Amino acid sequence: MKDARKAVVLLSGGMDSCVTAAIAREGHGEGNLALLHASYGQRTEKRERQAFEEIADFWSVRERLVAQLGHFRAIGGSALTDMRIGVPENELGAAGPQGSAIPVTYVPFRNAHFLSVAVSWAEAIGAGAVYIGAVAEDSSGYPDCRPQYYRVFQELVRAGTRPETQIEIATPVIAMRKKEIVRRGIELGAPLHLTWSCYQSEDAACGACDSCLLRLRAFTEAGAADPIPYRRAVSA
Repeated sequence: MKDARKAVVLLSGGMDSCVTAAIAREGHGEGNLALLHASYGQRTEKRERQAFEEIADFWSVRERLVAQLGHFRAIGGSALTDMRIGVPENELGAAGPQGSAIPVTYVPFRNAHFLSVAVSWAEAIGAGAVYIGAVAEDSSGYPDCRPQYYRVFQELVRAGTRPETQIEIATPVIAMRKKEIVRRGIELGAPLHLTWSCYQSEDAACGACDSCLLRLRAFTEAGAADPIPYRRAVSA
């Protein structure tokens, strides 16, 4: 049975968010999707925006919103937004500053900003759900991808919206391994060939950053070929 409510989906343009959008589309119907993209001064901002638009076009989604969150570049503290901090290559799960278990590609408290925009938009357009493609087990160790983070945020939504507003925070891929996400995307016909995951390259994926390595490993373990271009022949 389909959920007749409208769903806001945070769509970065990456693999996880694309499959999340496909799951939301299956559950709510193609006419009930509203796609939200955040441009936050990341290294591959233009390429991710392109992926967002192409995925939205693929599904003929008209209701779209692009949030400009340029303050992240001013805040800094992440290799994705501060050009003075290098993106680690060929060292999956590299530690952050002072040996922290959190990698330097973590953007401080980023997902709370994304969710805040999504919930505001959802309340304004009467949507009943906000989908985000957070992944716990196979992520790079980001604290804002943990299940408890979204349980707490759900309580915040209940406390901070109109009494009649009922918005569910949905994290359908959070417990999946990356290979399972690939397989689910293929099952749903998600346009994985339009997605972009690389942290630092916009023409062809570098194949060396954490995100590329996780993606390559996922496709290999799923027994499928990754359809996007890489700078060189690589293996996960």
